Amino acid sequence: MKLSEFNFHLPDELIAQYPLENRTDSRLLCLDGKTGRLDDRIFNTLPELLQTGDLLVFNNTKVIPARLLGQKSTGGKIEVLVERVLDESSFLAQIKASKSPKEGAVLAMGTDKGEGFQVTMLSRQKDLFHLELKQPTEATVFKLLEKFGHIPLPPYVERSDEQSDLERYQTVYAKEKGAVAAPTAGLHFDQALLEQLDKKGIKIAWVTLHVGAGTFQPVRVENIRDHEMHSEYVDVPAETVAQVKDTHAQRGRVIAVGTTAMRSLESASTFGSKSDEIEEYHADTDIFIYPGYQFKTVDAMVTNFHLPESTLIMLISAFAGLEHVKHAYQHAIKEQYRFFSYGDAMFILSENSRKCL
Repeated sequence: MKLSEFNFHLPDELIAQYPLENRTDSRLLCLDGKTGRLDDRIFNTLPELLQTGDLLVFNNTKVIPARLLGQKSTGGKIEVLVERVLDESSFLAQIKASKSPKEGAVLAMGTDKGEGFQVTMLSRQKDLFHLELKQPTEATVFKLLEKFGHIPLPPYVERSDEQSDLERYQTVYAKEKGAVAAPTAGLHFDQALLEQLDKKGIKIAWVTLHVGAGTFQPVRVENIRDHEMHSEYVDVPAETVAQVKDTHAQRGRVIAVGTTAMRSLESASTFGSKSDEIEEYHADTDIFIYPGYQFKTVDAMVTNFHLPESTLIMLISAFAGLEHVKHAYQHAIKEQYRFFSYGDAMFILSENSRKCL
């Protein structure tokens, strides 16, 4: 398939720069992947679309303040975006600088004047740099990020991070530290809505996928099959696997909250020892889902609106059909939905779903 098939024009004013005051006040565009039918709603009506016995699967990763400012030994300014914390004293990161640091270079981090702590550049791994805390220091990487780091807002949010982003660029159920981008479909849930879902008999399960900055990397090849997908760590525990199997056995639906939960569940159903059967999974995944992919576990999903020509819009096009997704996005633009991380949401039924909206 060609990259250009996933392009669309989005007016800049529809890119949300701030979240709404209340999480559940976002709009919700429902798309039936079988019929193409659309339904305009508000997110707080989501329980009306679900049935007792359905299973919502959430990604409980927690965004870390992964953006650091610093200075090279020459005095040149640098910006570091932590991609993955490896252990208490080392991490992989992207570095923005006039010239990339060489192996052995010492970087002063913490503020734009380098007032805080030092790291040594150990090696380069493609586009990432392996950095290690320069000893002696008693602080861990996570503690230093908490003290000096900034919330890593996406590049299309054209402002500096603010105090409010500490709370709002984070799900209310975030638990496992490690993400450098939020699983944004979950940003629409608040505690009251979760309690409402529980009262209706909607079950909840958890996976962990630490979202990396690679989620924002553009696809640079015209034939999308030639794209090299970024890799992220996934944890699908045995308890979640059991809940998925029980839900399907009882004719309930498994609903992924976000593309990260989707990639987690489908990885656990694709890369295990049993063909097309979900198993617990604790490893990296580079699963690339685009039209033609046969879904094995997920029946419906909640997701935000995604960037043109991104791997995420390819994923939902595989799930609901490319033409249906194009039509839905045209409708969303016409109706002035808010796009991307702080924007509105979609509820999508698979084109192979047993049920319709």
